[in-house]
Amino acid sequence: MAVGDIATELPPGVRRLTPEDLPAILDIERQSYSYPWSEGIFQDTFRAGYLVLGVEIDGRLDGYGVLAILFDEAHLLNLCVRPASRGQGHARAVLRALVAIARDKGLQRMLLEVRDSNGAARQLYHSEGFVLVGRRPGYYPDGGKPEDAVVMALALAGPAVLPH
Repeated sequence: MAVGDIATELPPGVRRLTPEDLPAILDIERQSYSYPWSEGIFQDTFRAGYLVLGVEIDGRLDGYGVLAILFDEAHLLNLCVRPASRGQGHARAVLRALVAIARDKGLQRMLLEVRDSNGAARQLYHSEGFVLVGRRPGYYPDGGKPEDAVVMALALAGPAVLPH
């Protein structure tokens, strides 16, 4: 399913990002992760099948979210906020906008992976209705020992539990 135009009204400060936003996106990404996504990966997210939203405050990009859409599912690939701007609701605003768009498109569920150790993100997702559906051992590189990912899902128009 193609992302196409966004019919959903976005909250104040949230907008669709474009390749012109790459320098700001990469700046936030590099401040936030020991193994940041490359510019090439982000360039790919501006192609069909992806949606990239960001939150802009006073003319500065403070966070972004990347959603991939495949068939009837949305997969949240990345949700990140500038370290100095965390705790202000920016991630929640972008997440809610992405969820609303996925619902409007009639998608069945949204999936995501989050570091097992990222308690703040896990709490955010849980508070927005995501439930634990699995784990991916060693999913995240972390120097000497890779870290597990917690897999979470949100039912949009169907069951949150994935079929076996």
